[in-house]
Amino acid sequence: MTSRIPVVTAAESAARDRAAIDAGTPSRALMQRAGAAAAAEIARRYGDRLRGGVAVHAGPGNNGGDGWVVAAALRRWGATVRAALHGADEPKTDDARYERARALADGTLDAPTGSEAVVVDGVLGTGARGAPAPFAAAAVERMHVARASGAVVVALDVPTGLDATTGENFDPHTVRADLTLTFGTLKRGLLVARGHAGTIAVVDIGLGEAPNDVGPVLSGAADVARLAPALDAAAHKGTRGKIAIVGGAAGMAGATLLSAEAALRSGAGMARVVVAPESVPVAQTALREALASPWPTDDAALAHTVTEWADVVVLGPGLGRDDAARALAERVLAAWRGPVVLDADAVTMFAGDTARLGTLLRGRPALLTPHPLELSRLAGLSLDEILARRFDVGRELAATLGASVLLKGVPTVISDEHATLVSATGTPALATAGSGDVLTGIAAALLVHANADARATERGAAAAWIHGRAGEIATARRGGVRGTTLRDVLGALSDAWRGDAARAPYPVLAELPAVPG
Repeated sequence: MTSRIPVVTAAESAARDRAAIDAGTPSRALMQRAGAAAAAEIARRYGDRLRGGVAVHAGPGNNGGDGWVVAAALRRWGATVRAALHGADEPKTDDARYERARALADGTLDAPTGSEAVVVDGVLGTGARGAPAPFAAAAVERMHVARASGAVVVALDVPTGLDATTGENFDPHTVRADLTLTFGTLKRGLLVARGHAGTIAVVDIGLGEAPNDVGPVLSGAADVARLAPALDAAAHKGTRGKIAIVGGAAGMAGATLLSAEAALRSGAGMARVVVAPESVPVAQTALREALASPWPTDDAALAHTVTEWADVVVLGPGLGRDDAARALAERVLAAWRGPVVLDADAVTMFAGDTARLGTLLRGRPALLTPHPLELSRLAGLSLDEILARRFDVGRELAATLGASVLLKGVPTVISDEHATLVSATGTPALATAGSGDVLTGIAAALLVHANADARATERGAAAAWIHGRAGEIATARRGGVRGTTLRDVLGALSDAWRGDAARAPYPVLAELPAVPG
C-alpha cells in the first residue's frame, strides 16, 4: 500500500505499470486487481442499486479488460449484469481476451438494455488521445442516455473521451461520471476536468511505493495534521505568532482584513494590518481582533509595525501597483528577512523583473501565491502556456526565485525547485474576489514557526488544502455554490482544521468528492 500518491501523465502511468510488471507482477494480475477492486467499490457504494442491473460497456483494449473483470465479479455476487464489447469483434490484447472469456464462462452476457441502474464505463482508458472514434462516441451517447434516466455512471481509470494528461474533453462525446475509480495513481487530467470525473477514488492495485523523484504528489489531510499539531496548553498570543499584513490601499482595505481574519482563525495569536493611512479607521472598525497601522514612512515606523514585531510578513493584498507601492514592497523585503508570503499586487509589480525579486526573497522561507494570470505576467508566458503546463511551470519559476510558488486553480499546484505538491480540495464557491486573500492568511499562520530550512512548499500545500476544505464545508452548509460567500468560508475554517472528513476504506488510497455546480 503506497503512502504517496503520484499525480501523473498518461505516459507516467504507463511507466508505473511497466515498472511493476518488470519487477515481477504479471500484467494480468494488475488487470484483475483493478477490476476486482472496482467491483468491490461499486458494490460497497451502490449495493442497493445492483438489483436494478449493471451495464458494462467495454472497449477493445485493456480498459475493456478491466470492465470484463468487473462484470464477472458482480455477476458472481448476484447482480444482473449485461455487457457490450465496442469497437471490435473481440478484445485486442491477450489479457482483455482472457478476462472476457472468463466473464462469459458462466454463460452469455446479454447486451445492455439502457434500463440498468449502474453503468460501468470501460471503453477507453489512459492511452486514448484525441476525439473518440465513432464506436466510442456511440457508447458515450448510450451512457449519457442512461445517466439522464437515473443511472449512476462509474468510469474505470478515466472517463471515456477525457485526455488523462491534459483534461481535454470532447463533449458531447465524453462521459460524465458520477464516480471515477482510478488505479494506482492519480491522473492529471482528472484534476483538471473535475466536472467530468465526479467523485474520484484512487484505488490501490499493488504498484508499490512511488519513487522519490516521482514528480507531483497529492497533498492531503495527513500532511496538514503533521504541519499543524495541536496548540500547546500553555500557549499565549506571543507564542502563537504575530503576522503583519502589508497592503490595503485606499478602497482596498478589505483584502488585508480577509487575510488577517483567516490568519487568526488558523491559529495565529496576533495580526496587524499595515494599510494606507485613510484605510486605518476602516480596518479598526471592521475587524476588532486585528491591530491596524498606517504604511510606515520611515525606518523606525517600519521596525515598530513590521520588522521588529512580526513573525511572518504578508505582502500584497490590496497593496496597489504604483511606484509608491513598489517602493514600499522593496523596503519591506529588504528590511525583513523572515518568512514572507507574496500575493496579488506584490507578485504582479515584479512582472519582468524576476531577477530583482529573487534577490529580495532568497535566504528565507518565501511563498508566492499567484493565480494563473498573475503568474503569466511574472513569468513572461502566455496564459495558455501557464494552463497547459500548470503542473510544471511553478517549479521552474521557483528555481529562478529561490522561493516556493503556489499556483492557484483547479487544481492548486505548489512547487519549489525540488518538489511539487498538488491540492485538490475546493468548490467553485472559492472562485470569487478575496478568496486568495483568505488563502494568504492561512498560509501565513502555517509559516509562523518556520525556520530558514523549513519548506514553505509544504505549508503552502497545507494552506491550500485547508482553504479548499473550508470551501467544501461552507458549500455543503449552504446547500450549493450560489449563496456561499467568503464569510461562510471563514466560518468553516474551524471545522476544516479539525480534518475530520470521513475516509473511505482500503483499497481506496484517496478520495476527492464530486465538485458541486
